[in-house]
Amino acid sequence: MRPTRLLVLLIVPAIALLLLACDRGSREDEAAATADWSHYGGDEGGQRHSPLAQITPENVAGLEVAWTYHTGDLLDGSSANAAKKASTHASTSFQNTPILVDRTLYLCTPFNRVIALDPETGAEKWTFDPKVDLEGLYLLNCRGVTAWTDARAEAGAYCQKRIFTGTVDGRLIALDAATGRPCPEFGKNGVVDLREGVGDPKPGEYGVTSPPVVLRDRLITGSMVLDNRRVDAPSGVVRAYSARTGERLWAWNALPSGEQTDQAGPYRQGTSNAWSAFSTDSVRDLVFVPTGNSSPDYFGGHREGLDDYSSSVVALDGETGKPVWHFQTVHHDIWDYDIGAQPVAFDFPTKDGVRPGVLAPTKMGHLFFLDRVTGRPLFPVEERAVPRGAVPEEGPLSPTQPFPVRPRPLHPGTLSADEAFGFTPWDRRACRKQIEAARSEGIFTPPSTQGTIQYPGMVGGMNWGSLSVDAGRRLAIVNNQRIATYIRMVPRAEYDAMVEEAGGAPTFGFEPQEGTPYALERRPLLSPGLGAPCNPPPWGTLAAIDLASGDVVWEVPLGNSRGLAPWPIWWMLGDIGVPNLGGPITTASGLTFIGATTDGYLRAFRTESGEELWRAHLPAAAHATPMTYQLEPEGRQFVVVAAGGHMLLGSAPGDALVAFALPD
Repeated sequence: MRPTRLLVLLIVPAIALLLLACDRGSREDEAAATADWSHYGGDEGGQRHSPLAQITPENVAGLEVAWTYHTGDLLDGSSANAAKKASTHASTSFQNTPILVDRTLYLCTPFNRVIALDPETGAEKWTFDPKVDLEGLYLLNCRGVTAWTDARAEAGAYCQKRIFTGTVDGRLIALDAATGRPCPEFGKNGVVDLREGVGDPKPGEYGVTSPPVVLRDRLITGSMVLDNRRVDAPSGVVRAYSARTGERLWAWNALPSGEQTDQAGPYRQGTSNAWSAFSTDSVRDLVFVPTGNSSPDYFGGHREGLDDYSSSVVALDGETGKPVWHFQTVHHDIWDYDIGAQPVAFDFPTKDGVRPGVLAPTKMGHLFFLDRVTGRPLFPVEERAVPRGAVPEEGPLSPTQPFPVRPRPLHPGTLSADEAFGFTPWDRRACRKQIEAARSEGIFTPPSTQGTIQYPGMVGGMNWGSLSVDAGRRLAIVNNQRIATYIRMVPRAEYDAMVEEAGGAPTFGFEPQEGTPYALERRPLLSPGLGAPCNPPPWGTLAAIDLASGDVVWEVPLGNSRGLAPWPIWWMLGDIGVPNLGGPITTASGLTFIGATTDGYLRAFRTESGEELWRAHLPAAAHATPMTYQLEPEGRQFVVVAAGGHMLLGSAPGDALVAFALPD
């Protein structure tokens, strides 16, 4: 063979491969320059990560408000409640994370109105009002909606593309994505009644606050069941429906292991519900369900195994609804340590390649790394001895609870009187007395008639905001709250006397727990003067966890005490870390965005180091998780967050959806 011919045979394929690689690279770059946000958690696994890189650590300081949309759905606990027939203490909390599908932004309001917006201008395209019944409700929210495209339907046909939403009064609704009108072939005129078979819910006791998930053509949802009302609370059953017709396909009720679940209902009451967001693995046909407590939360003497699946991550078979595996984070939970966070699917890096994993953030500040296929821990988990001595009627508690060895707990496990905090010496003394008068023996101290300091508190730890996974940097970013709770088991006779004296239900902060020997007193542990948390700061943190080692790479205080302390105290204290609810998102450029804090800011951090790079003050505190998108390669990247406040954190309600972008 002549040398020139040999050279051609060697060079031409090499050039072809190089051109192919360049073409592939240009397509990947273009894909990275545009991105939607098609699921509540960004993707089906809930990673809350975007491939976008227009906004970078170098230019993020130039972000400005691009548009603001006000929903008008606002309730602040004033006399307007009477007109809405809501609870005396009712308030809205706009916790929504919108989704972006087919160049339209979809969101829901605390009154369950569904709204479609132009994503670049914020202009309204359509709205749908389900006219929810607010009677008995005291905290109104809707965290998100779900999109689905019917592959069998003709392109552009009515309801070929659908938006699904659950309502606080217990309905599942299908809407045409283009017009916002109900899909008549779904259920009854677009509606499925979720209250069927769950046990005669009382007003405000049963509904849906988190978006359903779609696994192929199955629409799967859990429900919110109001805490601490009664032993025979509505069933926490999880159900799957046909996304086309609304026909019920399967039901899973958290009954003791080995007992059969009645597919058709009526479903056994008092079972663990699943009120937070689910995630899915469509390759393995799995849905990951974070479960709550069996009813009521703080007493379990009657359960007799009914909490086998409580406070767990449960992997259900998407076709049948049968449990494939489950991992319990708290045994016989009597602390309201239900899993509020969406389980997050991720690839666990090992020296032999990646393993499919699931991250389970908890209210205890424990982060469990689990195998996605088997549910077994990827890092060691130890059963450690915990305090004993519950009220006599409770019966024996679990002598141990599971603690992850890695990552280390992100929340302190003890609170002593010597650690009492206060902005003034008087406040500090008052906090110290409260702690000294109660049982405070560390995490998992049982509820008592004496009074118990619950630390971590009832809100966490990590809650429904979940976490974000930046796989390229092998980091999980998670925010954490540190606010102690005071709880007391109130003997039934004492509680009944309080009710009689008050001429009805006692003051806010007492819960009946009907069917048990005790009612419950529950409140945040705050100083009586300035209302500051009695435990020392930081009251909120943001941390990065190495996905391969489980090590905490960095941890910083999240937020300042603006709104918690008077001027100039909050200014002098700086960023001490404050109460927060909501979650982070990450981007390929190396940014972490998070609102969540009571001080009302949206912030951007450098993902690799935790350095704060930018902040913007919002119309209200953003107790919601942001999202981001870019429609065109030459267009602008937007970061959008709901600024809606939260009654339980003391931040005023709001109704603003705010979009940020770099200057046009």
